Amino acid sequence: MWQRPSDPLGVCWRSMVALTFLAAFTGSKSVQAAPPLHESIDRLIAAGTPDYATLAAPLASDAEFLRRVTLDLTGTIPTAAEAREFLASSDPEKRTQLVDRLLASPEWPRRMQQVCDVLLMERLPQKHVPVADWQKYLHDSFAANKPWDQLVREILSADGSDPATRGAARFYLDRDGEVHQLTRDIGRLFLGVDLECAQCHNHPQVDDYKQSHYYGLAAYLIRGTLFNTPDKKLTIYAEKADGEVTYESVFDLRDKISKGPQTTLPVLFDGQVAAEPKFKKGEEYTVKPDKKVRGIPNYSRRSLLGDAITGPDNVRFRRASANRWWALLMGRGLIDPLDRDHGDNPPSHPELLEILASDLFQRKYDLRGYLREIVLSQTYQRGSFRPADAPPVEPESFAQATIRPLAPEQFAWALLQGTGMLDAERLAQKDKPDLAAIVKKYRGVENRFISLFGNEPGRPEPGFDARTDQALFLANDPLLLSWLQPRTGNLADRLTKIPADNPQAVADELYLATLTRFPNSDEGAEIREYLATRTADRLPALQELIWALVTSAEFRFNH
Repeated sequence: MWQRPSDPLGVCWRSMVALTFLAAFTGSKSVQAAPPLHESIDRLIAAGTPDYATLAAPLASDAEFLRRVTLDLTGTIPTAAEAREFLASSDPEKRTQLVDRLLASPEWPRRMQQVCDVLLMERLPQKHVPVADWQKYLHDSFAANKPWDQLVREILSADGSDPATRGAARFYLDRDGEVHQLTRDIGRLFLGVDLECAQCHNHPQVDDYKQSHYYGLAAYLIRGTLFNTPDKKLTIYAEKADGEVTYESVFDLRDKISKGPQTTLPVLFDGQVAAEPKFKKGEEYTVKPDKKVRGIPNYSRRSLLGDAITGPDNVRFRRASANRWWALLMGRGLIDPLDRDHGDNPPSHPELLEILASDLFQRKYDLRGYLREIVLSQTYQRGSFRPADAPPVEPESFAQATIRPLAPEQFAWALLQGTGMLDAERLAQKDKPDLAAIVKKYRGVENRFISLFGNEPGRPEPGFDARTDQALFLANDPLLLSWLQPRTGNLADRLTKIPADNPQAVADELYLATLTRFPNSDEGAEIREYLATRTADRLPALQELIWALVTSAEFRFNH
């Protein structure tokens, strides 16, 4: 039976006031300290829905929170031992301590590498830059806690000529430097705007998106070109010294009212137009191009793009970034879809988005700190279920947690952990844990899950997508079935070592290892009854139980 805990939001908001006294010659003046971001999140989410305290789901149980936050911040599920320890703890600060531990773990940059790989490349095939180099660049960036704006500037400035930043150039090079694809993708990913329908005319459905906006962004990229080194071993995203965008509306052409092609200098929406210096003929390049030499212009439009996108005057970037990273953890954006930021699609909580964007900017785009505040909020920690007789709530109210399918990478690593294969690997390493070695060993497994459960190249990830080939893999594939064979330290091995006369211990270990919770009374009874009928073939019975839980709907979703 659901029982709602007392909602402390009002108490927290009133009790957070801290007074700082500043000495002055004429006396002292008190100022109110800003509340922590997670408290502001809770206050503004609650304010956005009438009767929120009555409608909102109760806070998630410790078990639900542990599994959710571990999947979100590390890309896999907790071990059975970690679950036991967390659930047994009575420390009132244990959730905060857990979050800090996960963010400091080596799994954090690996998870962020996975997220940004899919976000920025959308599983496009490898062409000019090895995927491994790109992924290493992302991993190393997050391991160093590189600010998000810096990472974006590096990606938008990399041309592939410097081995140190070759990986970052995959964003341009594996899109073949195609100006229209890059214009659309940069707008969607970094500005929160889908300008595709503004390429040939002003957007027919969104008044805020003009054709001039599309070509103002394209003007930064129009001079880009691919250059192959003479040995054909390296492709670089080079730049010419000339080239302009020209455009006219197809509607004006149709109606015979066109005034002729227009052009524009680089500019983001209604921002500052980039100044264009003039050079005497023959002085346009510091290195003149020919078939064997990459030309380097005296003036580079593209070198301005990273600063234009991430600069303090471009509110769209911080707004889109705050919204996108909120959606990663909450299952949807305050602006939804994420690339439809315009006046006719306002955010569900405008003041909150303003505060989130300002906070991300003020903390200098420290994603680790920003995401920490979100997961510490009660909004993030709401349960994913409400009483059956409770009135419905809209998804944009964030009154309960969104149930989300695991990404292919999460599913692969959750299965490896749930079956205990990662426990076995760590046990074999003894006192020298080496996550990189484990990741390298199972990279092929991860790639196979991506091919089976991932999105089509160049397309955003869909929602839950169940297909026949996926069901056949989970039911019959030798790879997954091999993980059910006993190996020192894995789940099958641990269950076989529990005495047969203690089926409750089997049920506890089984559920903690796979679903990060203890079984309820009915589930415990089912395990006892099932094992009682399989005393002659206990190992196959245990393997069947493991398989049933790791292929269950509960396992395949983050909730």
